Amino acid sequence: MAIKKTITIDGINVPFKASAAVPRLYRLKFGRDIYKDFVSLQTDVTEGDENRSTLRIESLELFENIAYIMAKHADPQNVPDSPDDFLEQFNTFSIYEILSQLIELWVLNTAI
Repeated sequence: MAIKKTITIDGINVPFKASAAVPRLYRLKFGRDIYKDFVSLQTDVTEGDENRSTLRIESLELFENIAYIMAKHADPQNVPDSPDDFLEQFNTFSIYEILSQLIELWVLNTAI
């Protein structure tokens, strides 16, 4: 069963969806394992300082890719076909605010 959540990013309501399809979609689009990437990202964020930009570039890219796949999964007709085009619609925002909500969504999905 899929779980959806709408998160406001830069004043835009963006639907995100977590389901059993997400790991496959992520692997097909980026050639990576979303489970490993989530663990790596969570570790980096936990050790980072949200008041300073201390995240590695690789972690920022993982976050962007995960957010993109979950948004595309939730709203395939309205989310562009590339992560770059998806991110282009926003100004800069805090990864810490959005990531915690995406992790919560993912944990709810995997707990079912």
